[in-house]
Amino acid sequence: MYLHAVSPQPILYSYFRSSCSWRVRIALALKSIDYETIPINLIKDGGQQLAIIEYLEETRPTPRLLPQDPKKRAHVRMISDLIAGGIQPLQNLSVLKQVGQENQLTWAQKAITSGFNALEQILQSTAGRYCVGDEVSMADLCLVPQVANAERFKVDLTPYPTISRINKTLLALEAFQVSHPCRQPDTPPELRA
Repeated sequence: MYLHAVSPQPILYSYFRSSCSWRVRIALALKSIDYETIPINLIKDGGQQLAIIEYLEETRPTPRLLPQDPKKRAHVRMISDLIAGGIQPLQNLSVLKQVGQENQLTWAQKAITSGFNALEQILQSTAGRYCVGDEVSMADLCLVPQVANAERFKVDLTPYPTISRINKTLLALEAFQVSHPCRQPDTPPELRA
């Protein structure tokens, strides 16, 4: 996943199911930035999405994805890092191939549940309507794709009421709907919404 922003219209090199790409697509939709998508299918799901989102935040600050309050901004970055750096990489396709076909589901479920146990605790003290208070932030952009991955790997979300509530609220927002993997140009017909 890569965002080429030098041209008049940014180009997002994206794969429909990539959580990293999905996070950037949500940011682009929230900030009403038109872009071109060039579908690619890479096994390596890049970790640069948070840098891209922060770049978009610096160059197109409205609406804010990082709160003005330093403490809230730190919470947003902590939650984003926990998901994008601590949970998601452990259940990437490249990692799952290493653990072997017969162990993939168990491995992914363990990685997600371990991360969600920590995340649920954090969100109980930071959440309002969304992950940190009542404004959509970069943390929310990280949460929704990770919950979708949890569902794909059949993780029981019952122990995570805060995560589930926030996810449901976010999925009702247009930016999260238009950026959804089932609505991308490279989504296979059988997975389209």
